[in-house]
Amino acid sequence: MSEHYSKHARPEEKKKGSLIGGFFKFIGRLLLIIIVAAAALIGYLTAVEYRPADTEAALITEGGDRIISEGDSFKIMSWNTGYGALGDNADFFMDGGSGVMTADEDRVMSNMDSIEAELANQDPDVIFIQETDIDSKRSHHINELEMLRGSLAGYDSVFANNFKVAYLPYPVPPMGKVDSGIATFSKYPIEGATRVQLPVPFKWPIRIANLKRCLLVSRVDLEGSDKQLVLVNLHLEAYDDGEGKKAQSEMLEQFLNSEADKGNYVIAGGDFNQIFSSADNGAYPVKEGLWTPGRIETDEFTGDWQFVMDENVPSCRSLDQALDGADKDDFTYYLIDGFIVSGNIKIKSAANLDLGFKATDHNPVVMEVTLSK
Repeated sequence: MSEHYSKHARPEEKKKGSLIGGFFKFIGRLLLIIIVAAAALIGYLTAVEYRPADTEAALITEGGDRIISEGDSFKIMSWNTGYGALGDNADFFMDGGSGVMTADEDRVMSNMDSIEAELANQDPDVIFIQETDIDSKRSHHINELEMLRGSLAGYDSVFANNFKVAYLPYPVPPMGKVDSGIATFSKYPIEGATRVQLPVPFKWPIRIANLKRCLLVSRVDLEGSDKQLVLVNLHLEAYDDGEGKKAQSEMLEQFLNSEADKGNYVIAGGDFNQIFSSADNGAYPVKEGLWTPGRIETDEFTGDWQFVMDENVPSCRSLDQALDGADKDDFTYYLIDGFIVSGNIKIKSAANLDLGFKATDHNPVVMEVTLSK
């Protein structure tokens, strides 16, 4: 008996070995399925990646009928509306928080109602909007562009995608589909509009599920003049290592100078994700570990440019935690929204509106200007 069992495993040992072998086979097959699924997803996202041309015409929706001439004054407003889902209740995973779906459908609609009410209250002649969703999971597929167009019936409008991904598989739970961009509204008829692609700092495969930032250029003819009012809506890079911001800012400068050299009146505005060095007085320190904005060295711009940022009121708040219920005096705020204005335009006033970040994580910037003769 002893010799027999020394040469053959006991039945219970055979069973144990079979279970262990089966477990590792299962794990191997599961890993193979995950690898194949991930490769298939990357392949699909690569195939359907949003690849805009360097320049593309933007469709104009008509509604504006005001006439503007040299010597006239007007009011312009820029606002990153946080795709209707970044109110005071929100924190966001990319800024150190944990939120992905940061608002339910009712809260998105409430935020959009507040945004539309403030736009009506300010009644600007020109509006730059950033982070406007058309069909995104994060905003419950609400078409915010159509909502804005409905409430701004007396404006021409143009739109350009800068974030269009069939499925964003990050984080957990994943963000899913994103279809979003920037929109410009003008009471003055827009004679032509162009989407100008900016440098993309990310490489494949990160690039396929990332933003494709751009300039949205709208041209308004001036009565009795061969010059134009050139309106440049923008939302520059946020989460790169700094090289993307630099490359995009340099391209912006080149474009602005090319328009100013023609004698045009030029205003570029929006969310720069950077602070102008001329406005950086240290009033908005960033806590260690939180997202830090870039810096545009204004004295490196060639030409007669005016850099507008209101240092008295922050234009953005950190999303590392919800603002509602937090110590607002011990919070991180930013100054990253503003305008760059050509020298042939007189700035009458400019201010960030302190709305308490109730409906969005940015405050709007309002500026009144006169086109010098």
